[in-house]
Amino acid sequence: MVLFFTSRAVDPPVTIYMGRDKVENEELLKYGLPTDVWFHVDKLSSAHVYLRQSDSQPHGTWDKLPIALVNDAAQLVKANSIEGNKKDNITIIYTPFTNLKKTGDMAVGQVSFHSDKLVKRVHVAARENAIVNRLNKTKVEKVVDHEAEKQERLREEGRRKKAEAIERKAKEMEQKKTWEEEKKQRTYEGMFTQEAFDEYQAGKSDDDDDDFM
Repeated sequence: MVLFFTSRAVDPPVTIYMGRDKVENEELLKYGLPTDVWFHVDKLSSAHVYLRQSDSQPHGTWDKLPIALVNDAAQLVKANSIEGNKKDNITIIYTPFTNLKKTGDMAVGQVSFHSDKLVKRVHVAARENAIVNRLNKTKVEKVVDHEAEKQERLREEGRRKKAEAIERKAKEMEQKKTWEEEKKQRTYEGMFTQEAFDEYQAGKSDDDDDDFM
């Protein structure tokens, strides 16, 4: 089961999701999106919480997210950490999904990072029940077919890329047509300049002289 929450701390709202247990967390590690952002309590056990924007990323890239949105995710992580939920002044870490590193010798649900430079930290002084309760009211549990969703995303991406290619080709053809029209116009304009007329007259006179030789 995957748990989904909706953060309305920003507009448009953003989906936050997490696995119910470490086994589900392991599955999520296989199917996250490049634009997803992963949150976890630093140095303590906690849920793996993911923040997912729409493809256009209206609230910015992972390192430029609004603090209100980061706080929502951080509070949800804290609330879903057995040890972290009991403590004040903890640190939440977050990083883009693409920075997560999983090797075969790691325990179920365990991850590391490709680059520590791509990990940000946020201090959480205490649990804020107002935030946690607001998010919990939006909670929805779903059985997710991760592979089917992945294939549908790939098909959708293929359709989008195909449409973009068709649109790009049409624009290129239109631009080419415009350039050809402009080139033809410049040619016509050059044919009727005084210089062109003088050259034509000179050539005509030479031809006339040749006729009388």
